[in-house]
Amino acid sequence: MEKDINVNGVKLHYEVSGKDDGTPVVLMHGWGCDHTTVKSIAAIFEPGMKVYNLDLPGHGKSQEPTEVWGIEQFTRTVEDFIKKEGLHTPVLIGHSFGGRIAILLSSRNEIGKIVLVDAAGIKPKRGLRYYWKVYSFKTIKKLLLLVLGNKKGGEIVEKMRAKKGSADYRNSSPMMRAVMSKCVNEDLKHVMPDIKASALLIWGENDTATPLSDAKTMEKLIPDAGLVSFPECGHYSFLDNPFGFRAVMKEFFKKELHPVTE
Repeated sequence: MEKDINVNGVKLHYEVSGKDDGTPVVLMHGWGCDHTTVKSIAAIFEPGMKVYNLDLPGHGKSQEPTEVWGIEQFTRTVEDFIKKEGLHTPVLIGHSFGGRIAILLSSRNEIGKIVLVDAAGIKPKRGLRYYWKVYSFKTIKKLLLLVLGNKKGGEIVEKMRAKKGSADYRNSSPMMRAVMSKCVNEDLKHVMPDIKASALLIWGENDTATPLSDAKTMEKLIPDAGLVSFPECGHYSFLDNPFGFRAVMKEFFKKELHPVTE
């Protein structure tokens, strides 16, 4: 069943499926995706758990933020959603960008378990070439705005951004591009030791967006964490190796999927 709810000033769209009295699962997709991207993950839990599969703000059928949000605002929105729905110690599952939210949320709330799938959350290491490109762009931007004015200069700047940015950046609206730029530079390593829930990290060994080295860092920083990596899989490891992914998830959640009744 698909629903809408107003949370933290935005309309949030989500799908509910699974067993009504099962352990609640909050499922969060990656940047540029929506809840349909991770429906195969939702299907794993539907026989014994209750799944809340979100369209994160600015994605799918959910409303864009009206200002430039960071991870704090996204996390607060999901926290408020959990409170409004009355979910107690839910399981959190986050792929890529959704993993950022899962990390911060679980560091300060009581969570059942957390699964990070090719998750973001560690600020990428930048070389000199990157900083040269960034500061060159900033210089050109200032000159264009000064010489051509805010309107004409701004149009050229946006075209340059769209051309040079990643596919996720190019496909985003101007507001969501600003949001992405802010979020990608937020490092969450400092909150990872505060995560008390058992954490499962699932990664593609060929992931270039969030490399396996990020997963190994998370495994060291999160007190109760275990890492499973899949060879020859990329950033969407749950799609690249669906059978392996399903097997690992079913083992990690065997108590929740098959509760013992007295």
